Amino acid sequence: MGSSRKYPSDVAFTSSVKLFQKRYGSREAYAHREQEGAWETTITSECADFIRKQTSVFFSTANGDGQPYIQHRGGPPGFLHVVDTKTIAFADFSGNKQYVTTGNLADNRKAFLFLIDYARRQRIKIWGEAYIDEDAKRVASLTPRDYRARAERAIVFEVSLWDANCPQHIPQRFEAADVQAAFDERDKRIRELEAEIDHLRERVSA
Repeated sequence: MGSSRKYPSDVAFTSSVKLFQKRYGSREAYAHREQEGAWETTITSECADFIRKQTSVFFSTANGDGQPYIQHRGGPPGFLHVVDTKTIAFADFSGNKQYVTTGNLADNRKAFLFLIDYARRQRIKIWGEAYIDEDAKRVASLTPRDYRARAERAIVFEVSLWDANCPQHIPQRFEAADVQAAFDERDKRIRELEAEIDHLRERVSA
């Protein structure tokens, strides 16, 4: 996993990245963060809670030539399993059968997870390595109950580093189910108030 790295953030901040940080004036601030050990290398309880709530994730891999590929994966809350402080796993559902991610991981285990919560304008970036696990018991344990999809395999992601971004430039969007729940609650309250008004009118008439 790169024992020659001086700081955990060197996973993301290569020498070329640091040169550009220096050129554009941000190197000093990031060097200070590095020296203070500000970068997270294990999943905290807050991070785990964020991960478990997500219904969507962008999963990035690259082939042996370095050609990147990003795949979207989704499911009900909890489909992303935080196995321990260094491991995330999820069922890989049947899709278009291109198997680009699967083939990439066979050649290059380097991977990346990007999670974004539009409603709360939060995002987390996770660097690491991943591999395919086809053990039937493990796949079954990661498959969400009553979810209408067929899991073909499991993807196990080993965390090297993660970071949380600021909310700048994240558009605020809401899940359709959350919007519907809010409308249902509003309509329920309207019915309660209308019933209360009818009751008061009856009392006044009496």
